[in-house]
Amino acid sequence: MLPPAPQSRPPRVLAIEDDPVLAAHLESHLQQRGFSVTLRHKAEDIAALVDRESFDLILLDIMLPDGNGLALLSELREHQRVPVILMSALGAEQDRILGFSQGADDYLPKPFSMREMDVRIDAVLRRVAYEHEAKTRHDDLQLIVDNRRCDVCHAQQWADLSGMEFRVLQVLLDHSGEVLSKAFLYQQAMHRAWSLHDRSLDMHVSRIRRKLLAIGYNSRCIETVRGTGYVLSPAKA
Repeated sequence: MLPPAPQSRPPRVLAIEDDPVLAAHLESHLQQRGFSVTLRHKAEDIAALVDRESFDLILLDIMLPDGNGLALLSELREHQRVPVILMSALGAEQDRILGFSQGADDYLPKPFSMREMDVRIDAVLRRVAYEHEAKTRHDDLQLIVDNRRCDVCHAQQWADLSGMEFRVLQVLLDHSGEVLSKAFLYQQAMHRAWSLHDRSLDMHVSRIRRKLLAIGYNSRCIETVRGTGYVLSPAKA
């Protein structure tokens, strides 16, 4: 396994693991790879720590002695976009889906090898670096899309999108002008299957519309296509 690419500072990893043996192994292994590692064993004060300090990646155990890692992930995602890889002995499909739907970037089922962890960490950090470098301005849309921040900006104002709202809007932007079915949007943006009575997507679209209007963006609008889904179209004059 190659070491991480040279940076102006070593990548900072926050590892939250209550098993002292595994925690020590993670810390030693990551430090040998050149990472700066902060180790914690409980969920307590993690949100405040992440607000106070800058991390490039979080390794988060789902089962913690003072709380559920998924609940902590949900709390972090209210304000933070830092990549999170979940670690858990819970291997059920529903647990994985729930983790991804709450904003996890990857999922490591226990037990796992250090090599597998390295591959997953490197893949997430490569993607984040690529997205940061690929921060683009959609000139025709008059909208700045910041993939690392998971937000969009217009007229120097950020929309303050949630992680899920950003993913929904990003899929619509990637397929601008195309009518996208609800089933497609659920799969691509929300990482779960669509069901007839699930109105989550409608709620997210409503909030995206409101937040875009709040920052004065009206070049394009998200239109409802009855019986099908949504399309990002030029605003009507």
